[in-house]
Amino acid sequence: MRMKLLMQVAALTALPLVATPVFSAGGDSGGGGNDTVTQCKTGQVFDKKLKKCVEPKQGMLDDDNIYEAGHTLAMAGRYDEAIAVLSLAEDKTDPRILNYLGYSHRKAGRITVGLGYYQEALHNDPDYTLVREYLGEAHLQLGDVAAAREQLSEIEKRVGKGAREYGMLAEQIDHFLRS
Repeated sequence: MRMKLLMQVAALTALPLVATPVFSAGGDSGGGGNDTVTQCKTGQVFDKKLKKCVEPKQGMLDDDNIYEAGHTLAMAGRYDEAIAVLSLAEDKTDPRILNYLGYSHRKAGRITVGLGYYQEALHNDPDYTLVREYLGEAHLQLGDVAAAREQLSEIEKRVGKGAREYGMLAEQIDHFLRS
């Protein structure tokens, strides 16, 4: 089982740089959103319709469920599983899917791959400020403070300094400069 998953992940990481956002069972607002992480074995996702853990397959879940499951897996630090799930999305241009593909690749150490997904997400939705926050963090990982500040400025233009994304990226920039 583990070898099969590793082979699937290896195959998915060789896919072209086109992806879609992540998903978790239940969404970001709580209420069962971690079923994929807390109840399912590695390589499985929680199917809300069937109310059980299943092996993810192309076309078995809609893109919203794929996004939710991918998001949950990414936030749980299960990046390669998140990538495998997100890659099943029908709409390969969905900025949410692209964002969490970028996030998962970046957090797994493939920063430049993540940058490509972030850029594609912004191409499809320039106002998606969460992508801009994560893109800024990626630039910091590469030591490019100017590029991170550029994303901070873009977030400020779109939603202001009071936005969560602005505060998170500003904090990351400050931390980077102090270390």
